[in-house]
Amino acid sequence: MVVSLRLEATCHHTGARAGELVTPHGTIPTPAFAPVASIGVVKTLSPKELKGVGVGVLLANAYHLMLRPGLEVISALGGLHRFMAWDGPVVTDSGGYQVFSLARLVRVGEEGVLFRSHIDGSQQSLSPEAAVALQEGLGADIMMVLDQPTPYGAGRDAVATAAQRTGRWAERCLGARQGRGELWAIVQGGTFTDLRRESASHMASLGFPGYAIGGLSLGESREVMWGMVEASVAPLPPASPRYLMGVGSPEELVEAVARGVDLLDSALPTRIARNGSLFTRRGRINITNSRFQGRESPVEDGCPCYLCRTYSAAYLSHLFRTGETLGLRLATLHNLTFLQRLMAEMRMVIQDGGFSRFREGFLAGYRPTDEAVRLARRRRAGKGE
Repeated sequence: MVVSLRLEATCHHTGARAGELVTPHGTIPTPAFAPVASIGVVKTLSPKELKGVGVGVLLANAYHLMLRPGLEVISALGGLHRFMAWDGPVVTDSGGYQVFSLARLVRVGEEGVLFRSHIDGSQQSLSPEAAVALQEGLGADIMMVLDQPTPYGAGRDAVATAAQRTGRWAERCLGARQGRGELWAIVQGGTFTDLRRESASHMASLGFPGYAIGGLSLGESREVMWGMVEASVAPLPPASPRYLMGVGSPEELVEAVARGVDLLDSALPTRIARNGSLFTRRGRINITNSRFQGRESPVEDGCPCYLCRTYSAAYLSHLFRTGETLGLRLATLHNLTFLQRLMAEMRMVIQDGGFSRFREGFLAGYRPTDEAVRLARRRRAGKGE
């Protein structure tokens, strides 16, 4: 069974789309958000809890799983779905971003990359063919080609070289497929509009069934990021799924969907939850702030998550102030519930023809993180979790 996107409705004012992404392990209503389970787990939560808050798809990372526990272990135990006890769809990133951001890089060339593990310093290698074999061995529903992302601020020549190499690697990845799982391309090109368009056009010419947009949300301004998303989407086949990698704040999800993105992932919602930062319709709050110490009401009135149905904001503040693990779990449940509800609401208003009004109202009421703070955090943070 192949992966396919069934489009149901499109907002003609913005390009936002609603549909269903059909996979061998279930159908994903789109637009959709995938929590990050880099090493086969969404930190602090079980698969049952994830299903309970509406999560329909997870993102795992081939780089991390290759290093530990290793493909041999996972294969011997029945593949990644069985290993992590998750029966829903799984997307795997090839590990290109992690190789270039976490590992100690030894050499990159046309054949692939040589690097040293960030865990134990052991020498490793990854080629386009090996990246595909690794992801097929894991049993992913949707796999990514091996790409060469570039850091924020890289010069035009370096970005062009990496984007062109990513295109050649994509061709080799296609040739390496054994027919297990669906392979999607990754559009690169940094923050250069023409390079983005060239990369997207080349990937589209290769006939991939789906397309990811990589190399963004690394420190560029929101204005630049959305310009690059638009440049990346424009040359892609309209009927193919579009996946924006590494974007996960509520206001960014709304803006990405407005630009025709169907699938997103990010470690941000779960990472900030463990630091006491929670999403609300008015913006993020930090539960360790003194104003929550005596608050009897929940974190957000009307939220159906277990935290808000059961506990006061004061209790969650107490858990964080005393270092109790339950606090991390409750905050993570809340943030993922918030995002799954947001995606479901966007899907509904796209189908009903009211997405433009919804977008305007949501963004008017939501106070995003200060841009300077956001950029500083993005430049420090990695994408894995």
